[in-house]
Amino acid sequence: MRKYIKIAVLVLVALVFIGTFVFLYQKSQPQTISYHVSTVKKMDLVQSTVATGKIEPRDEVAIKPQISGIIAEVYKEAGEKIKKGEIIAKVKVIPELGQLNAAESRVRLAEMNGRQAEIDLERMEKLYQSKLVSNEEYEKTLLTARQAREEIQSARDNLEIVKEGITKNSASFSSTLIRSTIDGLILDVPIKVGNSVIMSNTFNDGTTIATVADMSDLIFRGNVDETEVGRIREGIPVVIRLGALQGMEFNAVLEYISPKSVENNGANQFEIKAAITIPDSVTIRSGYSANAKMELQRANQVWAIPESAVEFSGDSTYIYVLKDSVPVQVFEKRPVVTGVSDGINIELKKGVNGTELVRGLKKEN
Repeated sequence: MRKYIKIAVLVLVALVFIGTFVFLYQKSQPQTISYHVSTVKKMDLVQSTVATGKIEPRDEVAIKPQISGIIAEVYKEAGEKIKKGEIIAKVKVIPELGQLNAAESRVRLAEMNGRQAEIDLERMEKLYQSKLVSNEEYEKTLLTARQAREEIQSARDNLEIVKEGITKNSASFSSTLIRSTIDGLILDVPIKVGNSVIMSNTFNDGTTIATVADMSDLIFRGNVDETEVGRIREGIPVVIRLGALQGMEFNAVLEYISPKSVENNGANQFEIKAAITIPDSVTIRSGYSANAKMELQRANQVWAIPESAVEFSGDSTYIYVLKDSVPVQVFEKRPVVTGVSDGINIELKKGVNGTELVRGLKKEN
């Protein structure tokens, strides 16, 4: 029995040795490498760049109050269309105590001076009728009385403005009624009834009552890298794609390229603007993210191959042309001159014709 076990072990060892030898021998043999081949074809190539940005109205206005106070009424909401001059909100004036006291004191003083001027005028009229004073003296007294009356009215108006922000005589020019300055769509109304608002001045931008924009005139605003800005120009066509409206494209025209760069994540970029043409049937909202595709170069009906089939070595460019495929593939290295690339295919200006096959990527075994 032991004899058979020894024989079996020796046979097993021999088989393992032979198998290892065969495996190593096969691994040491050169393997045949096969490649995919591509046909040189004529096609149109377009090199383009894509700028990221957003859609916004060309004219967007922040409506601010002309006086400070408390919001008493809000007549409009975001999303409503509005005409120039329409009222958005009403502001109630909260008078400052110092100004209020000064205005009331001015009224009292004007009324005292007015009463005295009326008494003097009444006396002067009696003397004038009796021909005891000259015309000149009478006219001076009459003028003084008229000035006193005007001062009383002015003081009362001033008090009314301090209290209410408006006078009865100037109701049509009320600064307490906040009106739209343009026709358009209300994008935002950030205030509510009871909110305090302040007017714009040297030290403060003022409270925004509403933001109004003309949504019929939209632009794309984005950035282009400095490596590509030199190849675009104002007036070229632009294709806009919106993230919110998949499958739709909109035509635009590039109308502005910033003369100054801005740094963005360590890269120098230039701001661009493009005017968009939007069909009436499509609703675009302000702030939509968008991509703008712009053509940099174009080559029509040129010889081209996949760019992956081209070998770049320093300043030289090569391709490998198929010379024989039996029993193995044989390729000839050939210098070429390339042209426009669209990122997938590349133009070959010199070195090939339309009957040749070019080596591509390696086939997987």
